[in-house]
Amino acid sequence: MSKVNEKHESTIVKRGGGKHAHDEHGGAWKVAFADFCLALMALFLVLWLIASREQQNLKKIVRDATENGMLDEKGRKPEIAAEPSGSMIERFELPLAGSAGNQAPGSPNATRVAYESPEDLAALSKALGEMSADAGLAANLDTVITPYGLRVMLHDTDRQGMFMRGSALPTGRFVRLLRKMGPLFAQMKNQMLIVGHTDSSRFAGSDKGGYSNWALSTDRALSARRELLDGGMRSESVLQVVGMSDRAPLETKEPLAGVNRRIELLILTTAQSRMVSSMFGKPGATTPLGKDASISMPDAAALEKLRSQLPK
Repeated sequence: MSKVNEKHESTIVKRGGGKHAHDEHGGAWKVAFADFCLALMALFLVLWLIASREQQNLKKIVRDATENGMLDEKGRKPEIAAEPSGSMIERFELPLAGSAGNQAPGSPNATRVAYESPEDLAALSKALGEMSADAGLAANLDTVITPYGLRVMLHDTDRQGMFMRGSALPTGRFVRLLRKMGPLFAQMKNQMLIVGHTDSSRFAGSDKGGYSNWALSTDRALSARRELLDGGMRSESVLQVVGMSDRAPLETKEPLAGVNRRIELLILTTAQSRMVSSMFGKPGATTPLGKDASISMPDAAALEKLRSQLPK
């Protein structure tokens, strides 16, 4: 028995040790590493969502730039500016001056409206102002009632542009506003001119046949027309699309001012639409100039008599 006891007493049992003897936290580092991987995956997911959202815009910019020669040796690549998103939910009924009943704008049976008098044009101006305010673009719209019709100016401000800089790609808010206007214009009998304007900043190589403000202003006017048509406006509502480059600035002393970059919709009265059509269409019946008016050239004696009546 003594030998057995001596054997048991000499036996020493050691606990712990091994490869984890130095790690007081055990597998805590694995949890931290898993959290890091999850955060990294979330970051990549956000970047992928942003890239997929902008992919369509980038494709459109590249297509427009290629068609316009901007990616050849003489163009300038447009800048892509982020813009806040807005609601695309229709939250009010589009007002129509003189509309009959409660028919929805754009429906086939809705009554078409002719805006002829200053009161009619003022009602149309008010409706467009409400739309721009609802789209968050109240500061970007100005309207003026003229003898020719309603002049609607959709221009840039320091905070919000209508188009991507140097491009004919409209911003999201401007697209939504134009498409909201589409059903209203679909129910009017009037025709309009769509005029594009730029500021005085120039494209590289524009003097040698490269992409210029003339092309940009025209492309932007055509882009505005396309969005109005997508919103439901009839193609017959557009009488003319014009690009005026920087030749008609609103701020003459500040040629780079944002207000000079604009799209104008000149909604013509019926009489003015006929006048514009006759200017560019087939010559037809002429309008009498007046009782005492004449378009024939006077002879030399008559001219001398007129000169003698001028004040010295």
